Amino acid sequence: MSLGWRSSRSARSIFFGCAERAERLETRVTAEQKNLIERGRLRSRGKSMTDFVLTSLQDAAQCTIDEHSQLAFSVRDSDAFVDALLNPQPVNDRLRDTVRRDPNGRFWAQKIRGR
Repeated sequence: MSLGWRSSRSARSIFFGCAERAERLETRVTAEQKNLIERGRLRSRGKSMTDFVLTSLQDAAQCTIDEHSQLAFSVRDSDAFVDALLNPQPVNDRLRDTVRRDPNGRFWAQKIRGR
């Protein structure tokens, strides 16, 4: 089965406005894969095969990108958090002044002055 990006006018309007698609994507699938994709397409409320495959591929690609981004941020953020816990920065004058100005920061102001 070949899938062409240029073959569906409705997919063009859904994903790219009225812009003409210049790229093409093709793939070969097994009979079982084609049957599964066709069954999914039939349950997608009348989408063409191209629309269904394009939508599914874009959704899968976006999910993969999002998962990778979340994982990358999670690892980097947790490393920064652990580093901040293990190597705290000393309290500087600017922070001390900020806490003193905070009307709700009495407890913290007393803790910092007591150091």
